[in-house]
Amino acid sequence: MPLHRRHVLKVIAGAAIIAANPVRAQQSAKAQRPWLAAGSFETEPRRLALSWAVLAPSPHNRQPWLVKMQGDDSLLLFCDLDRRLPVTDPFNRQITIGLGCFTELLVMAAAQQGLAANVVPFPEGEPHPQLDGRPVARISLSEGAAADPLFSAVLDRRSNKEPYDMTRRVTQDNLATLARSCANGTSLAGTVDQGEVEALRTETIAAMEIEMGTRETAMESVDLLRIGRAEVDARPDGVDLTGPQIEDLAARGILTRDAFRQEITQEGYGIKSLRAPDGNPLVSQMVDYAIRPMRATPAYIWQVSNGNTRADQLAAGRDWLRINLAATASGLAVHPQSQMLQEFDAMAPLFRKVRTMTGTEGSQTLQMLARLGYGPAVPPSPRWPAETRIVD
Repeated sequence: MPLHRRHVLKVIAGAAIIAANPVRAQQSAKAQRPWLAAGSFETEPRRLALSWAVLAPSPHNRQPWLVKMQGDDSLLLFCDLDRRLPVTDPFNRQITIGLGCFTELLVMAAAQQGLAANVVPFPEGEPHPQLDGRPVARISLSEGAAADPLFSAVLDRRSNKEPYDMTRRVTQDNLATLARSCANGTSLAGTVDQGEVEALRTETIAAMEIEMGTRETAMESVDLLRIGRAEVDARPDGVDLTGPQIEDLAARGILTRDAFRQEITQEGYGIKSLRAPDGNPLVSQMVDYAIRPMRATPAYIWQVSNGNTRADQLAAGRDWLRINLAATASGLAVHPQSQMLQEFDAMAPLFRKVRTMTGTEGSQTLQMLARLGYGPAVPPSPRWPAETRIVD
């Protein structure tokens, strides 16, 4: 009997879960519909798993995954090369981590159907210095897998960019729980020591100012802005800005990408102009908006790989997804602080500094750094529907 017939009842059960979750059902804007659709409309096992996998996190919410079906039980995962971040992520390390998050969530969604997923990273070789058209992974499904307990947290997982509750203490036991979730060869450490937290907070804020105070990297972020609900629905990747005030400012032509670009291209643009009272009002407000939550951070976590091959990066993404789900299951919020790990020249001094601060040594690679704490409820990020990520 074909695999998909054996799992129709599981699909129906998934649809029942959706109907029983009123919070999820309220998120009905077009760009959030994939969160509603996950597990509810597909019976073919790979497509069903894909409907969940597209909910994975990725840098700048680029969602860089493309999938090609092979035969009856396999698929190839590719990078959508137009979704890379060539300025802030010139070697595609962070994008590969995002593809690893997608891979792990697809594996977990297959296991929910009782299917084991065999993942072969970079079956045609590892591309360097950038990703290319070769497959990132070959994934084959077969009978025989137990459901992963972390999967129950998928619909509640968020990259929570809000201020965290500084009256609620993150404990060493919390850190140990997250560390135990790693299953693909990476390790997780962190700190709740307030002196160490303050030192990391200072440097992550400086890194944000460097990213947005460097013309080329600031422009990369601005080009990925989706301003207002119509833009977000039309292109549900990148950095979404929505809400009544955003809609009003956009309608009046005050808040536009062109307005941001004009500030960034002005003579003398840089970190000093961002700090000046009237230097770059739009960009300065965007930076201030990003920095304010960083000041309310009770703990940090970081993830390390022993090496930095493409397979190491993919494995880091797989474990990063698991760390996020473990945090969600524990009631904790996670917000990646990727600026310090970006590999462009102006960030190099902070990149070296954070390696020392986190005890990353020798050939080890610091793959991820994030805020950790107890945050408010936030809506899910926009997503492209699963069917748009399948190629012939």
